[in-house]
Amino acid sequence: MTNAPDGTILSAAGIQKRFGALVVLDDIDFAMGADEAVGIVGPNGAGKTTLLSVLSGAYPPSAGTIAFKGDDVTALAATQRCRLGLVRTHQVPKPFGGMTAFENVFVAASHGAGLGRDEAYEEALGSLKLCGMLGVANRRAETLGLLDRKRLELARALAARPTLLLLDEIGGGLTDGEAGELVETIRELRHRKIGIVWIEHIVHILLQVAERLICMDAGKIIADGEPRAVMADPQVISAYLGGGPK
Repeated sequence: MTNAPDGTILSAAGIQKRFGALVVLDDIDFAMGADEAVGIVGPNGAGKTTLLSVLSGAYPPSAGTIAFKGDDVTALAATQRCRLGLVRTHQVPKPFGGMTAFENVFVAASHGAGLGRDEAYEEALGSLKLCGMLGVANRRAETLGLLDRKRLELARALAARPTLLLLDEIGGGLTDGEAGELVETIRELRHRKIGIVWIEHIVHILLQVAERLICMDAGKIIADGEPRAVMADPQVISAYLGGGPK
């Protein structure tokens, strides 16, 4: 395991993911501590989102094992991992249409975290407040603009009471100013001791939060360490300038 701190909360060993003959993840080893903020970067086709999908339980690995809080969760579905506190956001937010922002977050609290009605109500309100969404809580989710849909995606994930949050390009499609607003919210999560794994194309946004950076290329981890050192690594520069598959 590379750079795994003591008190490991999430680990993956020998992870492979194949789609037919295509190897998307090639023998990935990864571990992180409970209070870490880890960024994952890499060119298109590097396998970043697939890794997040395997860690969250959306896809089973073709080989390898995943442990969360010391237990083997390789065979557990995403919903079961969510109940344990391993929660993921999606690159393209897909809120429940026909429901308000509040109702979307309430569903996440009651089903994602398994809370009773009153507790789920309070959790939903708290998550909306943290994400700056109380003003649009009663608006139907499909009428929200992109920034508010991203905030809603984050609020839904928060309402599921994560110990560890997997963020998939939450800044994608936003202006720098809008992405900066999301960064402030994510920094608040760090104050609450929620661990973060964040995939992001907007590297300078990511570097405002991540204390450790992993670079992937062609299904492998090619660098892992202090963010600025990783971005200066010749192998990383080569990957971004045309090393791996696009």
